[in-house]
Amino acid sequence: MNLRTILILGALSAFGPLAIDFYLPGFPAMALAFGTDEKHIQTTLAAYFLGLSIGQLAYGPVADRFGRRVPLLVGVCLFTLASLACAFAPNLDALIAARFVQALGGCAGMVLSRAIVSDKCDAIASAKVFSQLVLVMGLAPILAPMLGGVLVNVYGWQSIFVALTLFSALCTLAVALGLPESLPASQPRQPLSGALRQYGRLLKDRVFIGHALTGGIAIAGMFSYIAGSPFVFIKLYGVPAEHYGWLFGSNAAGFILVAQINARLLARRGPAFLLRRAVWVYLASGLTLLAISALQPAKLWPLLIPLFICIASLGCIIPNASACAMNGQGARAGSASALLGCIQFSVAAGAAALVGVLHDGSAVPMALVISLCGLGAVAMATAIRRVQLSRPV
Repeated sequence: MNLRTILILGALSAFGPLAIDFYLPGFPAMALAFGTDEKHIQTTLAAYFLGLSIGQLAYGPVADRFGRRVPLLVGVCLFTLASLACAFAPNLDALIAARFVQALGGCAGMVLSRAIVSDKCDAIASAKVFSQLVLVMGLAPILAPMLGGVLVNVYGWQSIFVALTLFSALCTLAVALGLPESLPASQPRQPLSGALRQYGRLLKDRVFIGHALTGGIAIAGMFSYIAGSPFVFIKLYGVPAEHYGWLFGSNAAGFILVAQINARLLARRGPAFLLRRAVWVYLASGLTLLAISALQPAKLWPLLIPLFICIASLGCIIPNASACAMNGQGARAGSASALLGCIQFSVAAGAAALVGVLHDGSAVPMALVISLCGLGAVAMATAIRRVQLSRPV
């Protein structure tokens, strides 16, 4: 797969995290503009998560029936229009509705980028490409909070959505000019009427579901970190709000670095082998983080070390889990990618909500949920291995 295609797919994959991380610094300004509090502004985030989960299930069967290119163009155009609607939303209800539609458009890039990689690559090559996509899309959580904060301070919260409009418009142009159809014309097209049956078959595939849940539970730990870190860093340990982006970005940099190391290791070991070992690193660092959090240290740095290792290990877990889940899906790659994404974001959204429910004024809730996600990821990876060993050769 050439560099141009990887860059385009990386930009499309970044739609989800970019539309989340970019507007977080605008919460106070948006609450002031709409005469409400930040708790109600957070409903726009919930609406976005809901749209991501629902939309992905719709794109999968459509992509398997009509190919990848047309649904991708429709989705990116929808994201562009919805981003513009967010910028000019007259009230909070309109913003919530626009964010939901924005997610419906944005998830096209997430679903179809995975399907395109599956169309073109085998399991090992897919894992390498997914690791390279992490390098492109991983810039979003590094740069987005900082750039978002600058835009809000200089031009107001609406400028964030204007920037998203321009970004998605450029992506639309890139797809139209530089991304040909990847689904072979000779490959049988899956009828839309069989979408539910296709999802039913995937849900019965224990290896697919196991890998999807392994990646989803690990991503849930990342979402727990995203949900809990603003309170832990800024309010609990007094990190200035303008420096939050640097801490957030340093962990994202570790995620990207490990993803690139993973791409090199794949030349010697398969994605399943690396996945089974990475989940143990994730669990060990999560439990260490929980133990330190329980001691409530006076300084932040003891928490930062295991947190960095935990987030960095996801650079190995997420690409390999996705590659293993998508391996051999063939004509139903679109549906498989859609269900994979739906599972991942549903589990992740639940974990992020749990951090809020357990909130007790300390770092323990964030660390506890991350540790539970580590236990879940190890349990799923172990269960998959047993299923594979029990199957006849």
